[in-house]
Amino acid sequence: MSQPLAPLSALEVPLPTRCTSYPPPFDRLVAGRYKRKLGDHFSLKNFGVNLTTLEPGAVSALAHHHTLQDEFIYVLEGHPTLILGGQEHRLEPGDCCGFPAGRGIAAQLVNHSEHPASFLEIGDRTAGDEAVYPHDDLKAIQSSDGCWLFTHKDGRPY
Repeated sequence: MSQPLAPLSALEVPLPTRCTSYPPPFDRLVAGRYKRKLGDHFSLKNFGVNLTTLEPGAVSALAHHHTLQDEFIYVLEGHPTLILGGQEHRLEPGDCCGFPAGRGIAAQLVNHSEHPASFLEIGDRTAGDEAVYPHDDLKAIQSSDGCWLFTHKDGRPY
């Protein structure tokens, strides 16, 4: 059995070398977003936890919803705007929101403020999930190794 990892400051978890798995041209849309993959650092298998920071003007992701995986956010600092089903909600530290799988309601966070915003993203890792992007010609399918495969909505690869 392996030794447990010692506790550390979340800011000590290194940023990934790749900013996003989105293919071009969508990859540039999340410029200014930084995710520390806390769950991966501790080798969590059943759910993921990210400490995400959005610089002013940055977005968390393209507006999307999941078919099988639940997601949850908790704001730590700043005032990001949650766009949920077309409605905007200005959030503040301590605010949270959950996104149950299969409801078909797209969500994303946008930082319209002049200061960085940080939040925790928590999601399960249910195999076979698909992410649906209603406003973009993009579809994501999670492969058996946990990686996301992106295609056009008609199935053509990027």
